[in-house]
Amino acid sequence: MSTLCHPVPKKIVRRFPRSGFLFSGAGVPPLLARLYQSRSISSVEDLGRSLKELPPPSSLKGMDGMTAALESAILGRKQIMVVADFDADGATSCAVALRGLRALGAERVSYIVPNRFTCGYGLTPELVELAAEQRPDVLLTVDNGIACHAGVAAAKSRGMTVLVTDHHLPGESLPDADAIVNPNLSGDAFPGKALAGVGVVFYVLLALRSRLRSSGWLGGERPEPNLAELLDLVALGTVADVVPLDRVNRILVHQGLQRIRAGRACPGIQALLEAGGKNWAALASDALGFTVGPRLNAAGRLDDMSLGIECLLADDPAVVQEYAGLLDDMNRERKDIEAQMKAEAWAMLDAVDVGGRDQSGVCLFDPSWHQGVIGILASRIKERLHRPVVAFARADDGLLKGSARSIAGVHVRDVLCAVAARHPELIVRFGGHAMAAGLTLEPHRLAAFAAAFDAEVAAALDGVDLEHTVVTDGELPPDQFRLDTASALREAGPWGQGFPEPLFDGEFEVLNMRIVGAKHLRLSLQVPGTARQVEGIAFFVADPPEWLGCWRLRAAYRLEVNEFRGASSLQLGIEYMEWAD
Repeated sequence: MSTLCHPVPKKIVRRFPRSGFLFSGAGVPPLLARLYQSRSISSVEDLGRSLKELPPPSSLKGMDGMTAALESAILGRKQIMVVADFDADGATSCAVALRGLRALGAERVSYIVPNRFTCGYGLTPELVELAAEQRPDVLLTVDNGIACHAGVAAAKSRGMTVLVTDHHLPGESLPDADAIVNPNLSGDAFPGKALAGVGVVFYVLLALRSRLRSSGWLGGERPEPNLAELLDLVALGTVADVVPLDRVNRILVHQGLQRIRAGRACPGIQALLEAGGKNWAALASDALGFTVGPRLNAAGRLDDMSLGIECLLADDPAVVQEYAGLLDDMNRERKDIEAQMKAEAWAMLDAVDVGGRDQSGVCLFDPSWHQGVIGILASRIKERLHRPVVAFARADDGLLKGSARSIAGVHVRDVLCAVAARHPELIVRFGGHAMAAGLTLEPHRLAAFAAAFDAEVAAALDGVDLEHTVVTDGELPPDQFRLDTASALREAGPWGQGFPEPLFDGEFEVLNMRIVGAKHLRLSLQVPGTARQVEGIAFFVADPPEWLGCWRLRAAYRLEVNEFRGASSLQLGIEYMEWAD
């Protein structure tokens, strides 16, 4: 896993369970029991990963109307057009929708995905104009639509049926769609509020299959499809969108990982894993987010997400390899662009002392910055400053497109809502989540917006600890520095947002240290309290030569299985380290 070792020490904070909160479960090793307990898991029943333990699709509000409309479209041989989004969640949602609808008997299914640079996000009136050229009867949005009032109205005015599947937080009013399924709607009883867009459309397909089974459409000459075959795509979109891995999402991701590990992933995912040098047979969830996700996202960031969607839809090996190669090349190009933008941002920060303790929210803009990469740049700046950040780039229409990233304790979409309420003239449009959002400004409003954003973030930060912290699970007992323990931890997941992978801390004697790949450190460390040694790797160290004289360090690390040339070995994946006295 790619990590960043900061030269400025962080505060290591150990994670403890809530007072009086106990884990019960026979046969669970003490180390795992402690980890589960600190993640508010009370029993082995909470760890179930069977598909049978998923809540029923019928518990999602609006599902009857959604499936009735889709059934009518399938039986009436209507043209269904899926309206996708240009990120990994949107691409996987689109692939799941097309593969699933076709498997359920839909004969006329197509898709359209907005270009980030010309159409903007979601179902806009401009996108409706493009869609209308293909004369669809039904528009089905995936991973977007809940805030697309104007686009929905434009489609309805043309006589189209509009069906919205989304997971983003709704605003004060809903678009006038024919049906909406979103677990975050007011009054929705579905327990998995953290579903990604791909999870929502997967649930719609499950409910649609039940309806088509009951009506007699499925069965006999039209066999009922196994929709579990789509779970590799569901797992990828869920992990790549960094939604919290609550119980529902853990089940979906686990089942998807099982399919990938068994060699039953769609050809596109297999090819992207190969491009990233990953062994699918021993895949962990983080590889989806750090290997496949970026290559898929590169299409939407630099060109057109239809390239990524086609990669996930293709079954011909030669076609898949061609798309995977293009995406891999785009990802390398994206890295080069990101590196240049980061260097410019660091220089800008150093020159004006942005991010000092007196500044709460940070806004940065450079006219040369790439619109498709500002989200990654905002994340990198946020990691360095530990402040909410908005990075801006100039769009083709002359407006400024901003990408916001936040820290724990500050809901950035709520911050933008507060700015818009106090200063209605500042923001053209915005939307997003607690930790990430997007917005559009007129260029001459940037300075005023930066001041308003800083003020609202300052209010939101009241009582929030701004010190850099690394939260760990404490020290790992010396007898647990074993390959079988690392394997057990990997299998105990899937780990991710809201259900963090185990991270331990401790002090180590450094037996050997060398620089690898210019930016990384390979270490040989002595296991505390023993004469044994263990290998460690620290990726993307800020100044590698500065560490070469270190003989004792304190580290926050993951216990990992290192797969290399068919062999497995124990390795510490170092997330953070500092010199120890």
